[in-house]
Amino acid sequence: MTTTSTHAPTATTTPPQATEAPRWRVADVEALFAMPFNDLLFKAQQIHREHFDPNAVQRSTLLSIKTGGCSEDCGYCSQSARYDTGLERERLLPLDEVLENARAAKAKGASRFCMGAAWRGPKDKDLEPVLEMVREVKALGLETCVTLGMLKDGQAAKLKDAGLDYYNHNIDTAPEFYGQVITTHTLQDRLDTLDRVRDAGINVCCGGIVGLGEGRKSRAALIAQLANMDPQPDSVPINNLVRIEGTPMGENEEVDPIEFVRTIAAARITMPKAYVRLSAGRQQMSDEMQALCFLAGANSMFYGDRLLTTDNPEADRDETLFAKLGLKAI
Repeated sequence: MTTTSTHAPTATTTPPQATEAPRWRVADVEALFAMPFNDLLFKAQQIHREHFDPNAVQRSTLLSIKTGGCSEDCGYCSQSARYDTGLERERLLPLDEVLENARAAKAKGASRFCMGAAWRGPKDKDLEPVLEMVREVKALGLETCVTLGMLKDGQAAKLKDAGLDYYNHNIDTAPEFYGQVITTHTLQDRLDTLDRVRDAGINVCCGGIVGLGEGRKSRAALIAQLANMDPQPDSVPINNLVRIEGTPMGENEEVDPIEFVRTIAAARITMPKAYVRLSAGRQQMSDEMQALCFLAGANSMFYGDRLLTTDNPEADRDETLFAKLGLKAI
């Protein structure tokens, strides 16, 4: 079961070698954030090397298969029907267009293909064509991932039967800050979907967003919430808010780059076996900032020209960066 509590016994400085993940209090994660930067990165890199090849990065491509018109009021999202962002509501993409994008992603070096739909949650009639997409993308030799919103009973099992590898459902922010970001559903609603995904035997992809107006304590609480899930997420996307005009958070202050890197390091230390992914906001990151993120333990990234409705660094730029840093794609 997913746990919602962020209060637990103090974690040791280095997570113990045990079958169960250590418990993390918010104060413990705050202490990580407060470490001297060099010490924090050294610690994160040590833990990273215990579990992963330090020069290998998993690459995923994300396609919006149904854009706009979502009924939710997530304050950061261009796809909410409640905000005027200039984004038009679109129908679900046809299967052949999805497969064309999947083949192109594989040809460019992506190993996982993620499909996102702007729904509060799919109706059963909506789910049927998505199941076919999962089956056909899987047949191309790609790992499959979808993000469709909140799932009802039985829907996760159908996705599993279709061959789904990962379900993405972010918790976005700290429990105490959640109501300042979203009011049309609760954090517990999202945790319930994650339980359904786990119960179906699908890998969990769950992370959050930095830059929603939260302070460091809330960033630490977000990491603690993720790290205290049982089991921990298999993949943890850390998004840097893309400020979109027309949304309530379109004029938020940017998070300091070093603070963002600290967030990556805290995720790596507290979730040593998870893939920590650089997600939204990479378009605004310099090569140097991304290099620090990789040093801090990020070992996954979204790859391609678009990330749902926002720009993402072009593949050529990423290839150049990988060559500079001596990274290899997996």
